[in-house]
Amino acid sequence: MISALLDGYRHHIVDAHKQPLFLLLTGFISSFVFIRFSTRMIRAQVRWWPGNVTPGGLHIHHMVFGLGFLLLGGIGVFATNGGHPWIDWFGLAFGIGCGLVLDEFALILHLDDVYWSEQGRKSVDAVILGILLTALLLTGYVPLGVVPGQDTRWGLVAVIGVNALVCLVALLKGKVWTGLLGIMVPGLSWIGAIRLARPTSPWARWRYSARPRRMARAIRRERLLHARVDRARTWLFDLIAGAPDKVPAHHPKAHAVVERMAARALAHRHPGAPTGGRHPAAQATDPARRARAQRRRRTVRAGRPRTTATGKPPQRAR
Repeated sequence: MISALLDGYRHHIVDAHKQPLFLLLTGFISSFVFIRFSTRMIRAQVRWWPGNVTPGGLHIHHMVFGLGFLLLGGIGVFATNGGHPWIDWFGLAFGIGCGLVLDEFALILHLDDVYWSEQGRKSVDAVILGILLTALLLTGYVPLGVVPGQDTRWGLVAVIGVNALVCLVALLKGKVWTGLLGIMVPGLSWIGAIRLARPTSPWARWRYSARPRRMARAIRRERLLHARVDRARTWLFDLIAGAPDKVPAHHPKAHAVVERMAARALAHRHPGAPTGGRHPAAQATDPARRARAQRRRRTVRAGRPRTTATGKPPQRAR
């Protein structure tokens, strides 16, 4: 069994010169699985897990380490001219960087810590899509069917050009998966291009605004078909990455909760501060009190860590 696997690996991976890509995919999947396990342990506040990296109270996201691995892998390949065995090790490092960076893709997209919110699901989309595209490359699929070194045939060029346009139409219709995978598998994107667009897609806003019947059909299809698909997708993503927070990070209720927690912490540190012997109307007009409230609101909006009653920033689970 093991010898057969080793022989298959040598024949299909090593002899086919795909070992760097295989190691890239291995590092990609391994780093994503590890970092998701780590963040879920931190979120569950497991005592035996090390926790976040916070030197000097600064929370360093793992995308920072991912960028380091990406730079190491990319620059290393150019520095060694892609020679063996360095390209294998740099491919592994690049894959590790891909997993760490794409796991926080939503944070880069929104420029905010939305890791455990609904917006954070975009990171899982990016990771799964990246793994699928890399796996397709490893199994022999090439973008748009182009084979390096193949003689130029205008018929093939025309087919590739049409397929690229169809992929663009599928993406504009909101069919992200079929549009992007159609780049690797010609013909797949035609399914998304022919079918109705999703009602929230740019194509629907441009083409269906003057056609209410078409928009109504798209909404019905979204409710019936995509609702089931989204439920299955939500279940799968909860299994892979954990369920998001019930209250989104930008929801006004989240800000209100943080404000109440900050007020309690200040009251604990300064027992006389909430009343101070003053009338509530006098407190509302106190310039120092208003300045403190404004600083708290700016801190919440900026997403900076708050100090607790002990003067230390609270431990955050991502």
